[in-house]
Amino acid sequence: MSEAPSTAPVCYRHPSRETMLRCSRCDRPICTSCMNDAAVGHQCPDCVKEGRRSQRPARTAFGGSRAGQLGYATTGIIAINSLVMIASAVLGGPRAIAGAGGFFGLLGEGTPLTDFGEVLGWATYGGQVHGIAEGEWYRLFTAMFLHYGVVHLLLNMMLVAQLGRYLETQLGPMRFLALYLLAGLGGNVTAYVFQPANQPSAGASTATFGLIAAVFVVNRRLLRDPGPMVPLLVTNLIFTFTIPHISIAGHLGGLVSGAAAAAALAYPKLPHRTLKQVIGLSALLIVLVAAAVFRTQSILG
Repeated sequence: MSEAPSTAPVCYRHPSRETMLRCSRCDRPICTSCMNDAAVGHQCPDCVKEGRRSQRPARTAFGGSRAGQLGYATTGIIAINSLVMIASAVLGGPRAIAGAGGFFGLLGEGTPLTDFGEVLGWATYGGQVHGIAEGEWYRLFTAMFLHYGVVHLLLNMMLVAQLGRYLETQLGPMRFLALYLLAGLGGNVTAYVFQPANQPSAGASTATFGLIAAVFVVNRRLLRDPGPMVPLLVTNLIFTFTIPHISIAGHLGGLVSGAAAAAALAYPKLPHRTLKQVIGLSALLIVLVAAAVFRTQSILG
């Protein structure tokens, strides 16, 4: 005599598994492998996905998304600087890496790549006139990715790794990149404005000084104690003013620009927070461009 067929419900995703559990949202039968704990009962995988799609993504106090926790922007900045250093060493040879002087003899010498992209107001070399005033405006951007040797690179990338991850988590990747680039640009513009026209400079330190200032601003906005950042700032300022061949103007310009960009990101509130942030950053960019144009006119005039 054959047994009567089972009438127990089966999991809608696994028809071979009998179950008495049901999704509290759609009421379909689910097995223990498919159930997900919910505020009330359990939910099936499809309802969990649907709930995530309809749920508003979590944002930080500055509008940053959860993507900032992954640190992609910080990692990308370090990777680009490292690749540019490798290219510079290939073009410049061993002395481009270290041993050419500066910072106790540990820095490298200039290379064709640094000659091409460093901050330079106006000068003649290679039988030609070069410089920002001569139309090479890209130098204000490229200089923040160039370094005179591996030690120079490592010192800056250590700060990017330490401060960048924190700021990217708070601001999100796009806002953090805007902060980093504006700080670097601000430092380079300041170097262009206040250094002799034929004095070159390069390095991510314009941007890293901006990151130091940004941590102060962000922590202040979050009502956190910025005190632990003071020794780092003081140490870097001591290096800036005591070690020869360091761009004082570039470092201070990056510090001020980073603080201004961070304030533009940290203090706007809802509604229209993103729009207010864009306006603040755009205003800073306009000021920097105006300063560079004024300096160009003074050199050529």
